[in-house]
Amino acid sequence: MSAAETKAPPASSFAPLRQRVFAVLWAATIIGNVGSFMRDVASAWLVTDLSGAPAAVALVQAAATLPIFLLAIPAGVLSDILDRRKFLIAIQVLLGLVSLSLMALAQTGLLTVSSLVGLTFLGGIGAALMAPTWQAIVPELVAKPDLKSAVALNSLGINISRAIGPALGGLILAALGAGFTYGADVLSYVVVIGALIWWKRAPNADDALSERFTGAFIAGLRYARASRELHVVLLRAAIFFACASAVWALLPLVARNLLGGGAGFYGVLLGAVGAGAIIGAFQLPRLRARLDADGLLLLSGIVTAAVMAALAFGPPQWLAVVILLLLGAAWIVALTTLNGVAQAILPNWVRGRALAVYLTVFNGAMTAGSLGWGAVAEAAGISGTLLIGAAALVVAAFIMHRVKLPAGEADLAPSNHWPEPLVASAVENDRGPVLILIEYRVQAADRDAFVKAIHELSIERRRDGAYGWGITEDTADPEKLVEWFIVSSWAEHLRQHRRVSKADADLQNEVRRFHTGENGPVVRHFLYLHQPAHAPATGGLQP
Repeated sequence: MSAAETKAPPASSFAPLRQRVFAVLWAATIIGNVGSFMRDVASAWLVTDLSGAPAAVALVQAAATLPIFLLAIPAGVLSDILDRRKFLIAIQVLLGLVSLSLMALAQTGLLTVSSLVGLTFLGGIGAALMAPTWQAIVPELVAKPDLKSAVALNSLGINISRAIGPALGGLILAALGAGFTYGADVLSYVVVIGALIWWKRAPNADDALSERFTGAFIAGLRYARASRELHVVLLRAAIFFACASAVWALLPLVARNLLGGGAGFYGVLLGAVGAGAIIGAFQLPRLRARLDADGLLLLSGIVTAAVMAALAFGPPQWLAVVILLLLGAAWIVALTTLNGVAQAILPNWVRGRALAVYLTVFNGAMTAGSLGWGAVAEAAGISGTLLIGAAALVVAAFIMHRVKLPAGEADLAPSNHWPEPLVASAVENDRGPVLILIEYRVQAADRDAFVKAIHELSIERRRDGAYGWGITEDTADPEKLVEWFIVSSWAEHLRQHRRVSKADADLQNEVRRFHTGENGPVVRHFLYLHQPAHAPATGGLQP
């Protein structure tokens, strides 16, 4: 790779900031996240004052991530069917009210572990609703060629906030108290709301095929269940974050008990994590030139485990800050690698919902890990738990390295190559189920290769909306093979037409090349015929 080539990626990485709307919302997001990190520092430190038990500290961490585990998928659906700008404004108002309540309780001395956990849980609900929605608006803010750079800038922005917010929160907490720290967070939401009101988003276009909540929810789960590539990403993420969550669950106690620091020092440690993440983000292009996604994730696991082991021995405070820089760099490498692969394998029509599934797994692993490592720390102590977690992470990193991440190089843009279905008269969108039959003529010598290819195609059919699929042969004519699949409604089948990607079109062409008929395969559509109320019950195609 030439010197010119190595310098090109950093230059293009900041191209989205030339687009005014993205730049304003990006800056507002940084300010909002700074406030959120300040709030988290105050909450994490206050719980050590209210109860020094490791289980209580881990419970606050779990309360922040559990709602994202529970609500990320419904939030992804809502982000696809509601006006995203108005939805985000409502979420910011909710989060502002949570911090306002924390401020009032802290100022009056009425804050308890129970109220802290409850309000942290409400804040987690807001975060759960916001995460997939904020990711979903990015394609609206930048040109398509800048999309990957915009996603990377969002990750960078979060870590700029992580570098500033915890340290600033720790300083305000030490100097002025928790009430002022929560108040600063309230002001940050005012800034974000102002930016969202300033953004004049184009209204959603009317579309007869717009999805409703239940149907969109089912479609997203169906896609996630059928996508083998997504399964690999989810498995790798779950294992990594469950093991690595030990350091996050116990970091407040590490700062206080093992390192002998106060609230300000805890903020400095979190700031070091953010600063390390920024350094890691800028080093990622060089790392990617030497390592593939699997190598990056392995490196991140080893470095994170080394950090956990080093903290277990209670190093001097200055050395702990340096060690946390390494943790931040390793963490951003893991997050960016997994999120980048997930983005690359998802088509736009299901991106929000599938990313919500990814967020569910991520936060589920963090929640379960936090609770589990908190319980282990009650028995084995903080140092022992960090060493156990480090060993588990190293073992898992090497085992999971054999489960290769998908390349994510397929063209997932809509192909729009399916012709409109032939109909004798207009069909109501809610009619269904719909049975689609595709008749092929395949020579006996090609049958095995055809069957293998069409089973690969069946994955695409299920991802895009089919809940049943099969391949049959004509008993009177063995060269006549019929593929069939069922979708829930006529509207859902029309949505299938929109969802087929160019990569899927290539797969379909691979199947069609075995067809020997003079014309293309014959396609027929059959609608379920509902029976009159007085007719006897019979079997049907109902899902």
